[in-house]
Amino acid sequence: MEKQEYLSLFTTMVRIREFEETARRLMLDGKLGGFLHLYSGEEAIAAGVCSELSNEDCICSTHRGHGHIIAKGGSIPKMMAELYGKDTGYSQGKSGSMHIADISIGIIGANGIVGACIPIANGVGFALRYKHKDAVSVAFFGDGASNRGTFHEALNLASAWKLPVVFVCENNGFGMSTPPGRATNNKNLSERSAAYNIPGVTVDGNDPIAVKEAAAAAVARAKQGEGPSLIECLTWRHHGHYIGDPALYKDPADQKRWLSDIMDPIPRFEARLIKEKKASQEELAAIKKQASEELQAAIAFAESSPDPAPETMYEHVYLD
Repeated sequence: MEKQEYLSLFTTMVRIREFEETARRLMLDGKLGGFLHLYSGEEAIAAGVCSELSNEDCICSTHRGHGHIIAKGGSIPKMMAELYGKDTGYSQGKSGSMHIADISIGIIGANGIVGACIPIANGVGFALRYKHKDAVSVAFFGDGASNRGTFHEALNLASAWKLPVVFVCENNGFGMSTPPGRATNNKNLSERSAAYNIPGVTVDGNDPIAVKEAAAAAVARAKQGEGPSLIECLTWRHHGHYIGDPALYKDPADQKRWLSDIMDPIPRFEARLIKEKKASQEELAAIKKQASEELQAAIAFAESSPDPAPETMYEHVYLD
């Protein structure tokens, strides 16, 4: 990897964290409405996977989807405006946090229904192949979604039809409040790939390089017509399932360990870049400063934007 690739991964991770923690503060201050499911702690997955994708490649996201959208190139001002419910948001303030989409850069959309994006990714993969596109479809989902029928049906069909789909399971330790070990007897969820005769691998989801390498192999396989792959990324969500969830089900010792600098993906990667002389402390500090300034500008954009006009309530409900 070239130096710029390392810096790009770090930049994406920092931009995601800044967005999430800023949104958290705004929600707690009463400036945002609705639900908010934060991606903090999982940034290395979105950064690593999306670094291997182009605008032609497509992603299908989840209720915890801000990180995927930012990593795929989504507009932070338009995302923030959407969270504020403003007319300048991605969906003119009608979707809120969980349904942001940008078809122009391959973001098919986030989805508030657990596991719903998995079969949608199959449909996108089929369409890409039907149109002879040299592109792949990626489905992001959590460990809880891997126990739903949509997961098994989608993997079975993708395998049978050799669809260009990459299934990315973000195992963040909890399906809402249930640890995977209490809901499945698999040591690694990637083992389930064997039932569908496709490759499955479990990687350190807090290491963007490990995620990037796994994604590169899966994307190459899909584009060569060899079919889908399953990547399980082991990680940890820093907060509760949503803002307002006190997360009493988390062991305090586990929480402390995962939030430490040796586990948190951002300070961990930062230390690695400095140790391996891929970047200086000053360069990384400048990236953090720029991300902070970007978010302040996004807030200003959102707060100065108009609310949707009441008469537009029924627009974009049905296709004309």
